[in-house]
Amino acid sequence: MVEPIFVTGAGIVSAIGVGKAETLASLKASKTGIGPMKYLSSIHSDLPVGEVKLSNAEMMQMLNVADDSQLSRTVLMGRIALREALDEARLTGDQLRRAAFISATTVGGMDRRELFYAQEKDCDALHAAIATQGCGSSTERIAEPFGSFAMLSTVSTACSSATNAIVTGANMLRCGLTDIVVVGGSECLSMFHLNGFNTLMILDSQQCRPFDRDRAGLNLGEGAAYLVLETKRSVRRRSVKPLCRLSGYGNACDAFHQTASSPDGEGAYLAMQEALHEAGLMPGDIQYINAHGTGTPNNDESESRAIKRVFGDHVPPVSSTKSFTGHTTSASGSIEAIFCILAMQHQFLPQNLNWHTPMDEGIIPVISQQTEHVCEASAKNIDAPAKVIRHILSNAFGFGGNDSSLVLSKCDA
Repeated sequence: MVEPIFVTGAGIVSAIGVGKAETLASLKASKTGIGPMKYLSSIHSDLPVGEVKLSNAEMMQMLNVADDSQLSRTVLMGRIALREALDEARLTGDQLRRAAFISATTVGGMDRRELFYAQEKDCDALHAAIATQGCGSSTERIAEPFGSFAMLSTVSTACSSATNAIVTGANMLRCGLTDIVVVGGSECLSMFHLNGFNTLMILDSQQCRPFDRDRAGLNLGEGAAYLVLETKRSVRRRSVKPLCRLSGYGNACDAFHQTASSPDGEGAYLAMQEALHEAGLMPGDIQYINAHGTGTPNNDESESRAIKRVFGDHVPPVSSTKSFTGHTTSASGSIEAIFCILAMQHQFLPQNLNWHTPMDEGIIPVISQQTEHVCEASAKNIDAPAKVIRHILSNAFGFGGNDSSLVLSKCDA
């Protein structure tokens, strides 16, 4: 029998709050964090984004570190989220030194690189500055103030990165390589980031509308989130209280296109099927799906088809929380995993903001937070949620068709 994996700590920072308490309040109040740019300097200032509502200086003050121009927003946000996760799990000292840290990012310290490139005239100084802002360097800098982890690793698979960090950490636990892993991701906004997505013509000039017939694209966001995963043996030894169980996970790559999702959602379908199989669950056991739901015409159509392939005529309540935060790319999988944990702990359905008109043969998402019923429109193609949300499926799909899904389950007494 495979030993269960538990989540014992979680930390988060995003456009809707710093820490789980602020995040929960925003989710329950249906308060989006998407708005005009404040901290990112771009000629595309008309594009709404989901920025963390703190300057670099304010984050440094929160972390009690000296003003350091070398620290990127990816590192600063990562440290804030990691501190909350470690504190909740009571993970310090020798226990921390036996744990692995697996962090996801694709942009890394690109915001600092852009600044150095614009300001630094000395080539040697410029190269030295850039060398410290890679993805692996970002992981090292996030971990630095907390002591020595047993190992550090960085995952970079675009928008499925943080979920794949969770999958990697869980596999390490299953293989007996360690009893504790800290997993998740951090990603800041940058001009490179924004311009790249803008070149693909998939950014919306309004707040994104996932699964809406008139959706026009995504809004980019930033943030960080980390989870502490432990074996049952470790949980008992340390006498910590789990938040939930990671009961299943799956990854598949359909390699359909460099950036587009496959029309039938093959990779997404396979990832969800694998996660359910590993959890030992049937589709009818899932009470809520946190969709990848970017708001792009391609993704939402593809994901709708994949979900219907898995769940048939009995699709559970579905919503995309990217309407709160924007698409936080490499950090989205761990950010949304924590949204799922909060939804399960507090028994509510996060709303799919800005939805008005059904897609042709698409998913009709949750536009009411009530767990007792679903709005009349949603009732057309999804079942009413159960009285108790016990199992949640969370999707994260990346470029190249690298698709991953998690099943998070309520802990038994």
